[in-house]
Amino acid sequence: MRLSDSSVVIRPRTSWEAMDLGVLMAREHRALLMSSWALVSLPVFILLTALLWQYPSYAIFLFWWLKPAFERLPLYILSKALFGETPSLKQAVRQWPRLLKGQLLASLTWRRLSLSRSFVLPVSQLEGLEGQARQQRLGVLQQRNAGAARWLTIIGVHLEIGLWFGCMALFYLFIPEQVELDWDWQRLALATGPQGLWLEHLSNAFYALILVFWEPIYVACGFSLYLNRRTVLEAWDLELVFRRLRQRLSSVAPLLLLAIALTLTQLSPPAMAGETPGQKPLSTQASSQSIKALLEKPPFKNPETVTRYRFGEESSAPARKAHGDGKLPGWLQHLLDNLNSNTFKHLAMGLEILLWALVIGGLALLVWRYREWLRTFVSRRRQSHPKATQPAPAQLFGLELGVETLPDDIASAAEQLWPSQPREALGLLYRGLLSRLLHEFSLPLKSADTEGQVLERIRHLQQPQLLAFSHELTRHWQNLAYGHRLPPDAAQQQLCNDWRALFSDGASQ
Repeated sequence: MRLSDSSVVIRPRTSWEAMDLGVLMAREHRALLMSSWALVSLPVFILLTALLWQYPSYAIFLFWWLKPAFERLPLYILSKALFGETPSLKQAVRQWPRLLKGQLLASLTWRRLSLSRSFVLPVSQLEGLEGQARQQRLGVLQQRNAGAARWLTIIGVHLEIGLWFGCMALFYLFIPEQVELDWDWQRLALATGPQGLWLEHLSNAFYALILVFWEPIYVACGFSLYLNRRTVLEAWDLELVFRRLRQRLSSVAPLLLLAIALTLTQLSPPAMAGETPGQKPLSTQASSQSIKALLEKPPFKNPETVTRYRFGEESSAPARKAHGDGKLPGWLQHLLDNLNSNTFKHLAMGLEILLWALVIGGLALLVWRYREWLRTFVSRRRQSHPKATQPAPAQLFGLELGVETLPDDIASAAEQLWPSQPREALGLLYRGLLSRLLHEFSLPLKSADTEGQVLERIRHLQQPQLLAFSHELTRHWQNLAYGHRLPPDAAQQQLCNDWRALFSDGASQ
C-alpha cells in the first residue's frame, strides 16, 4: 500500500466529514459499484423468489440476511480504486467468490446484527485478521468513530424503509384513475391467497432495487470511517509530508553535506572548546539545583498574596498598589449608588411599560396583518353558516347542472337517446345524478372535484343503493369519456331502471 498513490487527500477528518468523503467515493465509481451489486445480488433475489413464491416474506428476509455477503464486493472495488487500481466490472465480479471465503459464516451469524458492520468489515477482509488479533485490532479502532458507524447503520435502516415506501407510493401515483377505481386496495393488502402474492413480490422487487442504489454508499461510508481512523492512529498524513520532504531534499543533499563540512573546517579548536581554564564542569546534581533556583525567581515565578477580589485585567503592578486597600473604584461605587436610587427605579419601570407596550402592539399588528387567515380558520360565523359562503357550482366536468337544463323525465329521455346518441344519453344520466346530489342531497361538491372525490362524498351519505348506482354509472361514464367504450345494451336499460328505482317521481327537481 503506497499512500502517495492515493486518489483522495489523506488527512484527519471528523466522523461526519469522513462519511461525506465516502459518499463522494461512491458517487465517483457509482456505475461500477451499482452494476456489480446488481449482477451478484439480483440473481440471488430472483432465485429466492422462485423457490419461495408462496412465501414472499421469507424470500425477502433471506435476501436481507445475505447482505453482508454482497457488501464484500463494493469494499473490494473501493479499496482498489483508492490507490488507482480500479478493476473492471468483469474482474470485480470474478473476484466475488474468492472474497466469500474469509469468515463468511461469522458475518452471517453472530456478527450479522452488528451496528458497526461497515466499519469493522475492512479488518476482516483487507487486513485478514481473525481471532484474538482481530479483537485487539477492533479494540483500538473502535475507541473512535464506532459511534458514527452505528449511527450510519441506524440512518441507513430508516433510509431504506423510506425509499421502499416511496417507491410503492410512486407506483401507486402512476396508476390511471379509472383503473384505480376498480381496485379494492384494502382487500389486496389483506389478501393471503394467490391474489395478493404478486403485490408482495412487487414490493420485494422495489426493496432489491433500492439496495442497488444505497448499499454501495453504505459500504463506502464505513470504509471511509475506517481509513480516517487509521490515518489518525498511524499518522498517515505526517508520513506523506516526510516522504515529500525526503524527495525534495534528496536532490540537494550532497550540496548540503559539502556546506556543513566547509563550515566545520573554519572553526578553530579554541572556539570549539567552551570551557575556561581552571573552571570545573558542573555535576548533574549541581546543574539541577541551579536550574531550580533560577525557575523560582522572576521572571519565571512571581509569587503574590492577594486578600481581596479583583478583575483579571488588573495585572500591572501600579494597579495592584492603587487598589491594595480592597475598596472599589470611585466611579464604580458612584454608579452602584445611583442604581439603587429612586430615579433609576422610575426609569426601570418606564422601560418595563415601554417593553410591554411594544409586545402588545406587535401582537395587535400581527392579528391585523393576518386577519383574513383568522377569519377563515377561527371565525365562528363561517363555521355555523358554511353553506352561505360555498354556492353550488353551475358546472362539473364540463356538464351543466342547472335544473332548467334537465328534462322532467330523465330516464325516459335517456332511453330515447340510447339508439342514436349513447354518449348524450349517458351524460344526461350523469348530469341528473350530479344535479340531484347538489340540490336534493346538498352535497358540498366543488368545481375542482374529481369523479373519485364525488363518490367519496356519496359514501358519507350512508345510502348503499345510491352508492352502488353511482359507482356503476361513474364507471360506465369514465369508460366512455376516457376509453370510448360504450356500455352494453343490458347495462343501458339497467341504468335507466335503477334511476327510476332511486328517483321514482321521474322529475328532475
